[in-house]
Amino acid sequence: MLGFIAVAAATAAAIFGYTQSRRFVRNRLRFVDKVHGSGVPVLAGVGALIVGMIVTAMVPIVGFGTALAFGLGVGTGVAAGRSDIRHNRLGSGR
Repeated sequence: MLGFIAVAAATAAAIFGYTQSRRFVRNRLRFVDKVHGSGVPVLAGVGALIVGMIVTAMVPIVGFGTALAFGLGVGTGVAAGRSDIRHNRLGSGR
């Protein structure tokens, strides 16, 4: 049962990280040229992994896998938001 809760938390963290970082890059960083650099998604993902590791150290049910899923979600969200800007697929902002 605790394993299922941990997997659900990791999935929720990955989805949350992806959607929020994609929306942030697409809406707030639209006119920032540095977001188009090649290492930006990796840097954002590693930063999110470090923050996630600090948070998961305090919560007993989740662990490194949840922090890793969150970091991967943020990194892919940044890459997707950057692609949205490049291909002019800007949504309504919601």
